[in-house]
Amino acid sequence: MTEWIAVITITLLAVISPGPDFAMVTRNSLLLSRRAGVGTALGIALGVLVHVTYTLVGVGLLIQQSMVLFQVLKLVGAAYLIYLGVKMLRTRASTPQADHAAAALSDAAALRTGFLTNVLNPKTTVFIVSLFMQVVQPDTPLPVQIGYGAFIALAHAAWFSLVALCFSAGAVRARLLAVRHWIDRAFGGLLVGLGLLLAVARGSR
Repeated sequence: MTEWIAVITITLLAVISPGPDFAMVTRNSLLLSRRAGVGTALGIALGVLVHVTYTLVGVGLLIQQSMVLFQVLKLVGAAYLIYLGVKMLRTRASTPQADHAAAALSDAAALRTGFLTNVLNPKTTVFIVSLFMQVVQPDTPLPVQIGYGAFIALAHAAWFSLVALCFSAGAVRARLLAVRHWIDRAFGGLLVGLGLLLAVARGSR
């Protein structure tokens, strides 16, 4: 239960962090259509599954081979979470400029765009690896770890689908953008605190 709470908390805080995924979903929703935005969100979730798959395999090998390396990676992961939180705390109020009109995307093209944006994003790699290194214990059953991965992917799909719905609605657009920097700052503070707690916590194999 403790692992689940940690996974859910860190995932929900991190998934809303501004980045390439958010920018791509926002762009496709604003300039193209709600359908294109949702398709992009689903592609992002598929990309997350790729990261989760190789993380589960790689982390298991690292734990078996080197406890020192395991602890080093835990500290690197904590540093990344703190960095992510600080970046969110420094978010400033801004109004995005509208891009030029773009050609409509097919469902497959929107899905592919979201997938490539996420799977080629090194920030997602570091986030998922750090999350599993910080929270998941070596003796956690594989089905449970797979469940964590499925939740992370579903959280990305749900959040970015919500982003697509919001940014494709003209009446909601201005309000959401006006308060986003305060939301980022609040969650950034929580993420920094959680990263500090994880950094000083003693892990074991």
